[in-house]
Amino acid sequence: MYQFSRAVYRELSPLVTGDQYEDESEARREVLDACERAFTRLANDRHYFARPARSLFNDVRIHIPMTRQMRAYRVIDRFMSVASEYVEQREQEGVTIDGTPLCCHASTRKGTPCQRVPLPGSKYCPSHKHLDEDFVEGAAA
Repeated sequence: MYQFSRAVYRELSPLVTGDQYEDESEARREVLDACERAFTRLANDRHYFARPARSLFNDVRIHIPMTRQMRAYRVIDRFMSVASEYVEQREQEGVTIDGTPLCCHASTRKGTPCQRVPLPGSKYCPSHKHLDEDFVEGAAA
């Protein structure tokens, strides 16, 4: 996800301006940190990150002049959609971004995370598939 966050930062960097409270280098650093946080969250917690583009835009918009905010939002939206597709593709392959196998999102009776591999098209393993509201039984077969 490093490549995605740095690509967004490279596009947004010329749009960033400082103000009376912080200089331009501090503003750029905050934009970079916001990009990295957003893409890390997208990779690790995609199912609970409803609007990643809007979230990142809200974090960086204070550092971008009003006249350039539409361009900034378009850049963020474009890269977030590409990154979301990449994460989705990796998930369909059954691996995470770093190449490790996916794990079930459920917890065991003892409260530890389930270590089983989820069914294709689901977040849950066969033992916990009843927890998935969107899962269609025919998709697993």
